[in-house]
Amino acid sequence: MKILYSYVKAYKSLLLLALVLAAINQCFSLCDSIITGKLINKFSAPHAENNGGWLSPYYWHIGNTQYQFMQNVMVFIGLSIGAALMSRIAKNFQDYYTNIIIQRTGAQMYTDGIKKALSLPYKDFEDQRSGETLGKLQKVKSDTEKFVTLFITLVFQSAIGIIFVFVYAINIHWLIGPLYLCTVPIIASVSSFLGKKIKKISKEILGETTALAGATTESLRNIELIKSLGLIEQEEKRLNSTTLKILGLELKKVRFIRSLSFIQGTTVHLVRSALIFALYCFVFGGIIKVGDLITLMFFSFFIFNPLQELGNMIAVYNETKVSMDNFKKLITSASEEVPVSPSVLGDIKDVYYENVSFGHNEKTGYAVQNINLHINSGETVAFVGPSGSGKTTLVKLLLGLYKPNIGKVLYNNIESTDINLTELRRQLGLVSQDSQLFSGTIKDNLLFTKPDATDEEVIEVLTKAACNALLNRAGDGIYTTIGEGGIKLSGGEKQRLSIARALLRQPHLLIFDEATSALDSLTEEEITKTIRDISSKQNQITVLIAHRLSTIMHADKIYVLEQGKIIEQGKHEDLLAEKGLYYAMWRQQIGERK
Repeated sequence: MKILYSYVKAYKSLLLLALVLAAINQCFSLCDSIITGKLINKFSAPHAENNGGWLSPYYWHIGNTQYQFMQNVMVFIGLSIGAALMSRIAKNFQDYYTNIIIQRTGAQMYTDGIKKALSLPYKDFEDQRSGETLGKLQKVKSDTEKFVTLFITLVFQSAIGIIFVFVYAINIHWLIGPLYLCTVPIIASVSSFLGKKIKKISKEILGETTALAGATTESLRNIELIKSLGLIEQEEKRLNSTTLKILGLELKKVRFIRSLSFIQGTTVHLVRSALIFALYCFVFGGIIKVGDLITLMFFSFFIFNPLQELGNMIAVYNETKVSMDNFKKLITSASEEVPVSPSVLGDIKDVYYENVSFGHNEKTGYAVQNINLHINSGETVAFVGPSGSGKTTLVKLLLGLYKPNIGKVLYNNIESTDINLTELRRQLGLVSQDSQLFSGTIKDNLLFTKPDATDEEVIEVLTKAACNALLNRAGDGIYTTIGEGGIKLSGGEKQRLSIARALLRQPHLLIFDEATSALDSLTEEEITKTIRDISSKQNQITVLIAHRLSTIMHADKIYVLEQGKIIEQGKHEDLLAEKGLYYAMWRQQIGERK
C-alpha cells in the first residue's frame, strides 16, 4: 500500500482539507446529541400542573416554567439546526474534495500504468494477453477510489468520533470514556480475523477476472474468425467457464462477508448492550443524569454503526492491496533499456550485423546464429528461407525489439545499445504481414505515424502506394471510415494503406515483412510493383522478407537462411545459377519441371 500513499501524498493539501472537513462534519453531527442531552437535563424535573392546557393564559405568564421551557427549546432547536447545517456544509465540501483526490489519483495511476506498459521490453508482451494489463489497470483504479473514499468517510470519521466521544465521556465521568474505548479493539479483532479469509479469495478473483478480460479481448479482436467458423457457442462456453469460476469465488467471498457481518453485528450488539447496561447503572447510582444517558446512547449509534461496516472496509482494503501488488509489479518491471548518454545517430546510412546470435532460451538453441552482413543506404536486401529459418527474428533485431545474445547490431557504426531506440525507430517504416490498421478514417490511420501531416502529404503517399482505386471508391476520400483493423477493406487495400503509412514519415530504413504473403497473385503483383518502385529510391535502405520469391527478385542482395544461418547470398540470377536452396524454392514456386 506504500505505492498508493506515494500517489495520494501528491495531493496532501487536498487530503488534509478533506480530513479537516470530515472532522468538522463528524463533530457537528455529534453536537446534536449533546444539545438534546443538555435540554433534557435542564427540564427533566417535574413541572407545575397546568389544568388549562397549552392555551391557558397561565401558560403565558411571565416567568412560567413552560414559557421558559419554550424559550430554551427554541434556542436549543436553533443550535441543533445550526449544527446540522454546519455538518451538511462540511460534508458536501468533504465529498467534493474527496472526489477530486480519488479521480486525480486514479487517473494518474492509470496513466502511469499505461506509460509503463508501453515502455516494457517487447518480450514481455509475447507471453501475455493484451487485455490483461488493461484489466489490471481498470481494477486498481476502481479499488483505489473505493478505498480512499471509505478511509475518509468511514475509518477517519469513526476515529474522530471515538476521540470526540471519549473526551466528552470522561468529562461526565472518568470511567465512561474507557468503557467506550475498550469496545473498539473487541470489534476490530473479530473483523480482522475474518477479513484475512477474504484476502485470499480476492486475490483469486482478481487473477481470474484479469484472465477473463484478456480472453474476451482476444475473442472480440478475432470476431471475424469466430463468426466465420461458427464458433460463437464454443467461445461463449469458453468465456462462460471462466465467468462461472469467478461467480463461484464471488459467492464464496459474499458468504465470508455475510458471515463477517453477522458475527460482527452480533458482537456489536452485545458490546453495545453491555455498555448501555453500564450507563443505566450509572443513572441509577446518580452518577450521571438522564440527559447524559440519552446523549451517550446516541453516541453509541454514531460509534457502533460505522464499526459494523468495518468488515466491508477490510474487504475493500484486501482487494485494494491485491490490486496494488499487481500494479506495483507492473510499475517496477524493468523498462526497455535506454542509455544514459546516448550517441547521436543522425540519418541512418548503413546497418551492420556483426557476428549476431539470438535465442529466447540459449539452452534450447539460437533462432539466428553467426549473422554477418552489411547494408548501405540506397540498397535493397531481402531475407528468404523456409518457415522458422530466422527471417522475422532478424527484422526484430533490426527494430531493436530483440537484443543479440552474442554480437552487435550497428547503425552508422554505432552499437544499438548506445542509441536511443526512439530516435532510431522514428526513422523506420514498417509494413508487416498483418496490416494492423486502426478504427477511424483513412487519414487517421496515416497520421498515426506523422500526426502533423497535411492532407496534401497524405494524398501524395497514397498515390505512391497505388491507392488511387481505393480513394476513387471511397465516398469521403481520405475521410472515409474504414473500421477497426480495416474491416471494410480488402487485403490488398489494407497493405497499400500500410505502405502509405510507412512512407508518410519518409523513413531512412523501410522494412517489408511478408507484406504480400496473404494476398492473391494479381494483388501480389500490384503490391510488388509498388514495392519495387519505392525501393528503387536511392535515399533509403529497404529490407524485404518474403516467402514468394517473385516479390524480391529485384533486390540488390538476397540472403538465404536455413535453421538460423545464412547459407547463400547474392543476386537473384547468381543464386539460381548456384542451384542451391534458393534455386529449389524458386523452381517449386514457379512450377518448373525437368
